[in-house]
Amino acid sequence: MTSKIRGGTAMPNLDKLKGVMVEKSKTYADGAHIIGCSVASFSAKMNGKSNFTVPEANDLSNALGLSKEERADIFLA
Repeated sequence: MTSKIRGGTAMPNLDKLKGVMVEKSKTYADGAHIIGCSVASFSAKMNGKSNFTVPEANDLSNALGLSKEERADIFLA
């Protein structure tokens, strides 16, 4: 598996994250509420225009009930 690199850091697997959110019936508004930002900011993160911080990734992972493997596949892609 190859990962996309931007600015020296690995890009999260946003397609996989979007899929998990659909499976869990979570909207961008839900995601924004979980990590404490605006819907516009969450959308930017989900579209790769902005990065998730480690605490945001952790909060979102917890709220979505992601396993350690799923977290790694999404955020350490």
